[in-house]
Amino acid sequence: MSPTVTPFSELLRRRSRTDVGAGTVAWTGGAHDLLAGECDVADYADLLGQYAVVYDALERAAERMADHPVAAPFVTAQLTRMPAIRADLEYLVGPDWSELCCPTAATTAYVRRLNEVAATSPGGFVAHHYTRYLGDLSGGPTLARLLEERFGFDTNGVLFTIFDQVADPAAFEDTYRAQLDAAPWSAAEREAVLAEVDLAAGLDRALVASLRGPAPVGTTAAGRTVHPVPA
Repeated sequence: MSPTVTPFSELLRRRSRTDVGAGTVAWTGGAHDLLAGECDVADYADLLGQYAVVYDALERAAERMADHPVAAPFVTAQLTRMPAIRADLEYLVGPDWSELCCPTAATTAYVRRLNEVAATSPGGFVAHHYTRYLGDLSGGPTLARLLEERFGFDTNGVLFTIFDQVADPAAFEDTYRAQLDAAPWSAAEREAVLAEVDLAAGLDRALVASLRGPAPVGTTAAGRTVHPVPA
């Protein structure tokens, strides 16, 4: 009897849940952590402003990767978040929000790493793409309810959490995971993608921690082993 082979997408799912908490990855985890404390609307807007910098870099990278044979299946306008983020920040802060947004050192480090792997490795790009967007898609409804309860938001202020271009999120996630399983990576390359997902989650935790003050030991990506990610 041949051993059961765990699909790569399932390994990624388990790694994501282990790293940042069951049922969530990246953005939703960071937002929940911040909102669980004594934060106000300004704190939430600050968090969203930091993510505007991250998503701008990610979506520019997606444009560059749209024709790459490995990365292209993951790139779709259905996931684009920047228009919604801009609209939310205009509502929360005002039309000059971009002039008032000051990236923290942790945000800058996050974007630097994202740009680095996106320029050299489609596999690394996919790791960051997966970490952000599947977390947004799966955790968005829960986050929207939390923001509604906390601040009374209805649509304005929570547009980021609404994927109106994705008719069936569960089916979309199934297709995305099938694409992960079909990607032509060797076992070593898959391990590198898993490691990059770990790193992306650590960078996200550091970003959130930077809004509270100095990041505690162990929350940043410093000291982690950064593995090469596949082309």
